[in-house]
Amino acid sequence: MALEQRKFQTSYVRELEVPEVPKQQPHIRPARKVFSVGENFLFVLFATSLVLFSTMILHTQAQIIDTNKEVQLIGKDISEISKQNMELSIQVKEKSTYDRIWEKAKELGLNPNENSVKVVPGR
Repeated sequence: MALEQRKFQTSYVRELEVPEVPKQQPHIRPARKVFSVGENFLFVLFATSLVLFSTMILHTQAQIIDTNKEVQLIGKDISEISKQNMELSIQVKEKSTYDRIWEKAKELGLNPNENSVKVVPGR
C-alpha cells in the first residue's frame, strides 16, 4: 500500500493570485441605538414614579370617599336622634300641664287642704 500511495500523485494546479483593487466602500455609520442606557434608566424611573404617585392619589381619593360616607351616616344618625328628641320634648310638654298633674294627684288620693298650704313670700 505504501507503494501505491507513493505512485499516486495528485495534480495540483496552482492558481494565480490576482491582486484585487480595493473598492472604496461608502462611509457607513455604525447603527446607533434609539435610546442610550441613561435615557432608558430615566424612562423607567419616570414610569415608576408616575405609577407610584397615581397609586397614592387613588388611595387618598378612596380614603376621602370612605370618610365622606361615614360623615353622611353620622349626619343621618344625628338627624334621627334630633327628631326623637323633639318628639320626646313635645311629649314632656304635653304631660307636664297643670290639668294633667292635678288629675294624677286626684287619682293617687291627694286632696288639697287649704289649711296645710303655706304661702312663701317671693323675693
